[in-house]
Amino acid sequence: MKRTVYADNSATTKISPKALDAMMPYLTEEYGNPSSIYSKGREAKKAVEEARRKVAKAIGAETNEVYFTSGGSEADNWAIKGTARRLAKKGKKHIITTVFEHHAVLHTVSSLEKEGFEITYIKVSKDGYVDPEDVKNAIRDDTAIVSVMYANNEIGSIQPISEIGAICHKRGVLFHTDAVQALGNVEIDVKKQNIDMMSMSAHKVHGPKGVGALYCRKGIILQNLIDGGAQERSKRAGTENTAGIVGFGSAIEEICENIPERAKRISQMRDKLLANILKIDRVRLNGGMENRMPGNINVSFEGVEGESLLLWLDLNGICASSGSACTSGSLDPSHVLLAIGLPAEIAHGSLRISLGDYNTMEDVDYISEKIPEIITRLRAMSPLWERIVKGENK
Repeated sequence: MKRTVYADNSATTKISPKALDAMMPYLTEEYGNPSSIYSKGREAKKAVEEARRKVAKAIGAETNEVYFTSGGSEADNWAIKGTARRLAKKGKKHIITTVFEHHAVLHTVSSLEKEGFEITYIKVSKDGYVDPEDVKNAIRDDTAIVSVMYANNEIGSIQPISEIGAICHKRGVLFHTDAVQALGNVEIDVKKQNIDMMSMSAHKVHGPKGVGALYCRKGIILQNLIDGGAQERSKRAGTENTAGIVGFGSAIEEICENIPERAKRISQMRDKLLANILKIDRVRLNGGMENRMPGNINVSFEGVEGESLLLWLDLNGICASSGSACTSGSLDPSHVLLAIGLPAEIAHGSLRISLGDYNTMEDVDYISEKIPEIITRLRAMSPLWERIVKGENK
């Protein structure tokens, strides 16, 4: 049998057995509607509120500051569009974000731009970090909201969230962060870190897909997302996904039990794999190592096309991703890699490996064995590599 190594945990994660076990009763016997007043309904409501408590505890929030959503993208849209449209009535029509946000943020602010909002995009360093001073200098009297991701989904760079939040608060501007990648990998305390709103997703922390949450600090007026019923304190109508919410609560509680120990184990695997990959000729690491997600590796190989690399890895049972978005129907290289200064041809040859809880050192050894073989094979077939070598020899 072909060996399978899943190394794309930034894309999604395997649901944990504990989370799945917690969900099962609400998919079978405990199927009541949480809005119903009879016992089955009350039991479902109790389970939803217990999950809300677990999510809140994991991020240092109060229980009534957590709103369940269908995922991180919905939470991003809700926080940014809701705040922008509300504050536009007070003449605040300026939004600040960064050039390398997830598209759930970039496309959201782009749609608001068509409504007359002005967007400032903060540039990032060559290692993928936001300078808080750049945020400070971009804030204006009409700034409605600042949105800076907690950790980048492609290159794993962790941003100075506390500093940025403090700057925003000093200027009286709301601060939102997309923490979908960071949740469970770093210790988060929304109060201490000056976060007003934060987006989360269950399937990145070994929970189910289709569930997420928005943290919204008490005192902030949150616009209704969906009108109808009284669910989520009348802000988001629709019968709750009880099983999914329960799974999210279980997963976030489990993953946040000992973040430092977990990060240390995953970082050790990452560092060993990265050291082996960097032995290959003409390879570069994308993003800095100082503040980086524990399982993230993003490298670019000259003379190699990203999609071909992924296909060959898949033939060897290795699941990873590329900074080249070819597989999603776009021939454009990653906007993140372009934002940190990579030329398009090198960005096309990138590989993102994201290790997680279910990976082992044996997985690392297997990937370390296969990648050099695949790179050698692809370069042997590449006219571009031949030109690179010839240029090097001149």
